[in-house]
Amino acid sequence: MIKILKYTEYIYLIIAIIATYELWQFWNVDRNRAYLFLFFALVSLGMFLFRRRYRKRFERRRDEENS
Repeated sequence: MIKILKYTEYIYLIIAIIATYELWQFWNVDRNRAYLFLFFALVSLGMFLFRRRYRKRFERRRDEENS
């Protein structure tokens, strides 16, 4: 299960990178769409950090239980 959590972290990071690229593309063309991509980028980055923190917490608990 820990491996699945590791992969979902990076999926969120990829989404954040794509949203940032789209934000850059739409900034001068359609400002409302750019703000939407800014929201997606921030949420995806937050989810990446959130999932990473909890995965590491689960790994520490697992290591403490096994030792």
